[in-house]
Amino acid sequence: MKIKKNDIVKMLAGKDHGKTGKVVKVHPSEEKVVVEGLNLMKKHMRARREGEQGQRVELPRKVTVSDVMLVCPKCSKATRVGYKVSKDKDVKKARICKKCKSEI
Repeated sequence: MKIKKNDIVKMLAGKDHGKTGKVVKVHPSEEKVVVEGLNLMKKHMRARREGEQGQRVELPRKVTVSDVMLVCPKCSKATRVGYKVSKDKDVKKARICKKCKSEI
């Protein structure tokens, strides 16, 4: 997957399209991510102890990776992600921004 934890992403679809947020969790087997503060659902929590009240809690739900796009930290634009392999002895694979060609 080209999107990792702590990346800033922009939503492309759904009720929060156009908004940006930070990736909190990545599920590579499902090809989904959880974005902080976006795609929220309300969950009704029952009171656990006597005298305590039930409440509605907002939790972020998973989003398909195809519905988010990485925001480049250098040019601050939503961009596609490419890879660049260094030709040194230590073969390193780095993500690059397709718009400004800088390393992410």
